[in-house]
Amino acid sequence: MTEPLVFRSAAGSVTVTAAALSRLVAQAVSSVDGARLRRPRRGLEIRHADGRATVTLELSVRHGAAMPELSRAVQERVAEALARTGGLEVQRVDVEIEEVA
Repeated sequence: MTEPLVFRSAAGSVTVTAAALSRLVAQAVSSVDGARLRRPRRGLEIRHADGRATVTLELSVRHGAAMPELSRAVQERVAEALARTGGLEVQRVDVEIEEVA
């Protein structure tokens, strides 16, 4: 289960909800032509601690897509989105291709 991301400082805290993190990853995935999250609520897990994150996601790919290249593009986009927006160092993005549509 994805936990919220909380930034604490002397001035207060900022919480990025699990839903917001999931939406960020879903948008990163959909930015790759031919890819989409298969089940965004159940097929996505973001684990984070101490500024580092790992992601596991289930992917649906378009029929005829080159799966290794498409998966690498998804890994890169997801890592970039979480680093840029969430300030997380993404250690790994594990992709499971569950569907070809």
